[in-house]
Amino acid sequence: MPVFSLKVNSSTREVNVDSGTSLLWVLREHLGLTGTKYSCGVGQCGSCTIHVEGSPMRACTLAVETVAKGQKITTIEGLSEKGDHPVQKAWAAHQVPQCGYCQSGQIMQAAALLEKNPKPGREEILQYMNGNLCRCGTYMRIYKAIESASKEL
Repeated sequence: MPVFSLKVNSSTREVNVDSGTSLLWVLREHLGLTGTKYSCGVGQCGSCTIHVEGSPMRACTLAVETVAKGQKITTIEGLSEKGDHPVQKAWAAHQVPQCGYCQSGQIMQAAALLEKNPKPGREEILQYMNGNLCRCGTYMRIYKAIESASKEL
């Protein structure tokens, strides 16, 4: 098995896994970063959203070798040291989670949006968040939390 070197949450980590192994499984099973969730396995729901070089990506569909080239990977654990990113604080303030399963992916997608545009309008928020599914249907709280976080930036 090859050894892959990954830059994850500001640390360089090496993993010994088969080529083609999903980055999601590397993060969860080999690096112990379980905040990134498995759900659909085909990149359609957004629960496994992480940042690669600042862009939101679905970890379940990324093979480890595609990001083992020195690209910066950020998971929910690396978004902030103490859960104090403006999006994370807004999530708590607006009581967004019900079951909480999709929340790390939702937060990572929202953080990427606000990095790209710190003051998005409701329509841009709706479009940008469209690929992240919430089985509990807390979409209005999600949108309000993103709007609230944008005021903190």
